[in-house]
Amino acid sequence: MNARSAPEQQAGPDVMDDAGYRPIFDGSSLAGWTPVPRVYGALYPGGPGVVEYLADSGFHPPSDPELHPARWRVDEAGVLVGEQDSPGSGYGGYLVSDQAFGDFDLAIEARPDWPADTGIMLRRRFDDWAGFQVLLDHRPSGGIGGFFGNGLASFSAVPFAVDAVHDASGRPVGLRADDPATSVEPVTTDKVERLTYAGSVDDFLDIWRWDDWNEFRIRCVGGALPTITTWVNGLLVAELDTATLDSPDYDPVAVAAWLGSEGHIALEVHDNDAMFGEARWGRGAQCRWRNIRLREL
Repeated sequence: MNARSAPEQQAGPDVMDDAGYRPIFDGSSLAGWTPVPRVYGALYPGGPGVVEYLADSGFHPPSDPELHPARWRVDEAGVLVGEQDSPGSGYGGYLVSDQAFGDFDLAIEARPDWPADTGIMLRRRFDDWAGFQVLLDHRPSGGIGGFFGNGLASFSAVPFAVDAVHDASGRPVGLRADDPATSVEPVTTDKVERLTYAGSVDDFLDIWRWDDWNEFRIRCVGGALPTITTWVNGLLVAELDTATLDSPDYDPVAVAAWLGSEGHIALEVHDNDAMFGEARWGRGAQCRWRNIRLREL
């Protein structure tokens, strides 16, 4: 399928139909979820370690991350809040569902500060950082609604990238398309062509709600090598077939064996690094989540 064509109708209930969903976050506690630090495993199943690779490339994540699993709490409004531990320290982490899931539709609302590099992981292993990530990189050169392979050869499959619009005082007030000429992490042709559907950045900008709640709908179907489809505020943004994905060092047979046909859902607070610094996660920034619900297929 051409990356620009609309995906064919999939079997099962319409992902926008609310029938059959159940909450997987109770709105009052972290019950059913476990905070874990942002520690790395291998670059890909059976591959070299990420920490060693980053060091060889001149990037050094914060030391002793296992002591700082990000901060996760539920506020008085029933909103799940994630932030660095401690704010401005550069230490990220994950909040991982205790339950593993197979094929599903997921609905979740997010309200990230700028900048806040976060995401929604699917098929994640509980004991390893590996899994498919739906990006919510609400920061310069960030992809939203596309995909990244944590511990899966770091593949990037994105339809577009965004940056902030600033007012006369320099305060961020909205989103715009990322400028390839000045981008820190430009969207290349191969990143788009890895998708089986790539949405338009102009359409996305029309529906994104700055400094407000945005709803993500995610369908993950197909066992150990799923097809993953994302919608934001009802707009189809991207689709990825992980069985046919072509990216350096990505081996679908090894991925299927490592992840299996069920995995955990995780939310991310990113750490800071030499590439982005506080442009990746601003000092004191938070991401907020609510109405997390799932329908098993």
